[in-house]
Amino acid sequence: MKLLALDTSSLACSVALQVDSTLVQRHEEQAREHTRMLVPMVRSVLEEAAIELSALDAIVLGNGPGSFIGMRIAASVAQGLAFGAGLRIVPVSSMAALAAEVIALEDADVVVVTQDAHMDEVYLGLYSKDDAHLAVPLFDERLHGQGPVAELSQVAGKRRIGAGFGWERYPALAASNQDLLAGMSQRQHPNAKYLLALGARDLAAGLAVRPENIVPAYLRQKVAEKPAVGPS
Repeated sequence: MKLLALDTSSLACSVALQVDSTLVQRHEEQAREHTRMLVPMVRSVLEEAAIELSALDAIVLGNGPGSFIGMRIAASVAQGLAFGAGLRIVPVSSMAALAAEVIALEDADVVVVTQDAHMDEVYLGLYSKDDAHLAVPLFDERLHGQGPVAELSQVAGKRRIGAGFGWERYPALAASNQDLLAGMSQRQHPNAKYLLALGARDLAAGLAVRPENIVPAYLRQKVAEKPAVGPS
């Protein structure tokens, strides 16, 4: 499998390239530098692996939810690369990629990911692991306030780990859920390396799309949309 993965939905600008058993990656956490960094990162991993873009099977896009501007940067670059090379794009949840990293590296049965959605809300997702130890969502990702996460009561008896910047950004959210979590991961931003296996799974399932059909997972369609009243 030959896949290029991109994610700029958070503070991290992250690129990973898999060519069969070879993995090449670049990952930098710098605010407001994604536009400058992303294309040179892509060029760098392709050169290191000595492969042309057109030889890839697909591009895997970290499709959010996350920063509106960040998501558009990766989506635009992925679309441009895919159009030029005649490739399809596999959109993968950026939060699922973070969950996949925690599943791979920490003792977690369920990963509860929160990312800052502003307006005193977070993007929320809960993920378990399948037989291949890949992250699978327990429900659709959604916006959530700072109260308890009701779905956690449905996964009783599981080791639940929190991950993502949302927990740090909103201490009240962490406090209202601390009794429902076994611990808190220090991992806050998606790494494109963990998009690769998810992308390969979805590519095999026929979920790749033409580049013009990519729609970033904004969840909140309007930046000015008012948050929900009370805890979600």
